[in-house]
Amino acid sequence: MNDADPGLFGPRSVTWQMHGDPMMWIAGVRALYLQALHPRAVRGVTQNSDFRSDAWGRLLRTASFVGTITYGTTEAAEQAGARVRKIHRILKATDPETGETYGIDEPELLLWVHCAEVDSYLQVQRRSGFPLTDAQADRYVGEHRAGARLVGLDPARVPATAAELAAYFERVRPELAAGPEAADVDAFLRDPPVHPLLRPARALLWRRVAALAYQSLPPYAHALYGRPAPPPATVDRRLRATGAVLRAIPARLRWQLPPGHILKAVARLGPGSRPAAYRLRREAAILDGPGRAQR
Repeated sequence: MNDADPGLFGPRSVTWQMHGDPMMWIAGVRALYLQALHPRAVRGVTQNSDFRSDAWGRLLRTASFVGTITYGTTEAAEQAGARVRKIHRILKATDPETGETYGIDEPELLLWVHCAEVDSYLQVQRRSGFPLTDAQADRYVGEHRAGARLVGLDPARVPATAAELAAYFERVRPELAAGPEAADVDAFLRDPPVHPLLRPARALLWRRVAALAYQSLPPYAHALYGRPAPPPATVDRRLRATGAVLRAIPARLRWQLPPGHILKAVARLGPGSRPAAYRLRREAAILDGPGRAQR
């Protein structure tokens, strides 16, 4: 194995820079809210695991998978994808109304999960002030076709630009609904079970994270869940304020949290590989010229 292997994306990618930002945690919770609105997809989760008792584990496993395919070696990313595909191949779900049994690795279900994640990461980051031009947003969406391949999708059938991603959501909206499984996800995210000693932290921190993640959903999602949200401009202000606070925490301190994907990548590739938003801002200035870089 080549110790200098940059992995699937590498330090020159938008993904590498953006995934090191702390707002990714709020984006991940938004993705869970959005994914739960596809009844067939969310049944694959709730019928194959005790979601309410293992939701923390699922969230951390998803974060670890994203970290591995972003900052790990090519071999580590391929192995992570192989494990996911192997698990998906053997899992089934049943529609309680029709009795239909189906595999959770159906392409349309995998595509929904993929698009909900990419959209959530992109929307939360841009709205919270992370510097991305429209061209960089398109690059980000296109880069994630590599991740789509790892979970078993044909990259050619996965949105490659922000416009294609938006068109996908327009097509799939008639299939969305807030069924009992979505209500379970909502209830858990609003009030997750924790150790008694952690209840103050849940009240002070987690509920604010979950509320902001919910508020950042598109209006049709709020309508399906049946809970209102503040106007988008208010949510944007809250996202920017939260982003400013979290980004003030030194990166080296944030990156110490396990499993330490970023620190391992920097150790492998050198200090010049540290993810940082300013690299994208500098790139935009070079490519767009004076006064032409867009937020």
